[in-house]
Amino acid sequence: MARIHVILDDAEKDRFRHQAEREGKSLGAWLREAARERLARAAARPRLDTAAGLKAFWAECDARETSREPDWDAHRRVIEESMASGATDT
Repeated sequence: MARIHVILDDAEKDRFRHQAEREGKSLGAWLREAARERLARAAARPRLDTAAGLKAFWAECDARETSREPDWDAHRRVIEESMASGATDT
């Protein structure tokens, strides 16, 4: 077992400790759990670092979609309408 020293500003430490207490955990236990959850999410993401991985990703996307995606002109129209209405800052 090893100890790790983590530098946190006081406000961040207080927020983390408060959340840990709400969950009935020590700050250390809460931080360890958060780190494990982050590792699990990273491991669950598809790997796109090979041609086979990328091909599998696109095949999964194609299988999930049930309709045809609008062409670029339709996307552009939606973007322009949104900009004209002031709905976003983009």
